[in-house]
Amino acid sequence: MTYLTKSEFAARHGWSKSYVSKLAKQERLVLAADGKVDVEATEGLLAESTDPSKAAVAARHEENRIERDVRIHLQPGVETPAVQQPDLVPGGGHNFQRSKAHREFYLAQLAEAEFHKVQGNLVERKSVEDAAFAAGRMLRDQFFGLAPQLAAELVGKNDPWDIEKHLATAFRRVFTEVEKMSSADLDRAIKQS
Repeated sequence: MTYLTKSEFAARHGWSKSYVSKLAKQERLVLAADGKVDVEATEGLLAESTDPSKAAVAARHEENRIERDVRIHLQPGVETPAVQQPDLVPGGGHNFQRSKAHREFYLAQLAEAEFHKVQGNLVERKSVEDAAFAAGRMLRDQFFGLAPQLAAELVGKNDPWDIEKHLATAFRRVFTEVEKMSSADLDRAIKQS
């Protein structure tokens, strides 16, 4: 382990003494009992808690544009899921790198979901559930409507093959009608979402 005074530590990195004092106030320096800086531990702490976007202004602006574009698609008032607490570094501060990666991961997930929605590969679950319920109810109603219709037609038939053929034709007609209606309803539900 290497220990240096704050002045020596500042000189080693080419920083001003006031900047090293600022780091000490922010608790980003690991100090020994005699007040000297533990170089390896401090450099590790600084690496974990340094903001990488300070190095590239263009990257920060791009991030802000992405965040703005993703956030406009979020609905206000919708409760957000619980977020994990950020990890703490050994000195008691927050691990900036890990917190930033956590945030970026979820922003990327939002952007990807929005992309798939715009492409038409992703729809609102509620719309699909409503359309499926309506299609199932329509199919049920059509089949229960067959009984009174077919009863009168089948009363005079004696041949089982003729009865089976007549039933198959009626069922096929109902399935075709329901399929056309449910496709239109599903398309309408998707466009409304």
